[in-house]
Amino acid sequence: MDFLPEKIDNYVVAHSQPEPELLQQLTRETWQKVLAPRMLSGHLQGRVLSMLSKLICPTYILEIGTYTGYSALCLAEGLHPKGQLHTIDINEELHDLQRKYFKASAYNEQIKQHTGNALELIPTLSQNFDLVFIDADKSNYPNYLELLLPRLQSGAVILSDNVLWSGKVVQTVKEDDLDTKALLEYNKILNEHPALETVLLPIRDGLTISRVK
Repeated sequence: MDFLPEKIDNYVVAHSQPEPELLQQLTRETWQKVLAPRMLSGHLQGRVLSMLSKLICPTYILEIGTYTGYSALCLAEGLHPKGQLHTIDINEELHDLQRKYFKASAYNEQIKQHTGNALELIPTLSQNFDLVFIDADKSNYPNYLELLLPRLQSGAVILSDNVLWSGKVVQTVKEDDLDTKALLEYNKILNEHPALETVLLPIRDGLTISRVK
């Protein structure tokens, strides 16, 4: 689902920071070799992630849902020079492609890959996080939030992707549509949680910025 007219979307992209060459290469290879390439953050959202990370200058980033590594590389652009980015994905088949582009970047030593179930892996990480990007299985978004909140200090930021879910959040929800139901619950929690202040941006498929008070 397109949320902006094509001409407006093209204008926005044309008047935003150019996409780095390495990410252009990753985009091409993802579309050539990987299923569901629309899962890529893409040029505009990638530059938004980069800008937010640079403004925050996090020491520790956690990403839930690596896919082919595009968003991790965008977020890494704002890392503190001695910082680390931990990225988790359940798909073992994507590990080598992720690693290929991480190694080609300036952030290879700072990016730590984890393959497996995020709900099981997050408790094994010792860090508190300054910035979290959630872009994985939608049915577990509320569970990720519950697990993460104790690990986030005042001023930490949570970025949540796909929160408009192709517009399904404002349509009649089918009884078996567990993902949309989970996102409706999640969006409500983010908006009403006493420890968070939240703004939902209609960027691409919906990106929420939540700040821990």
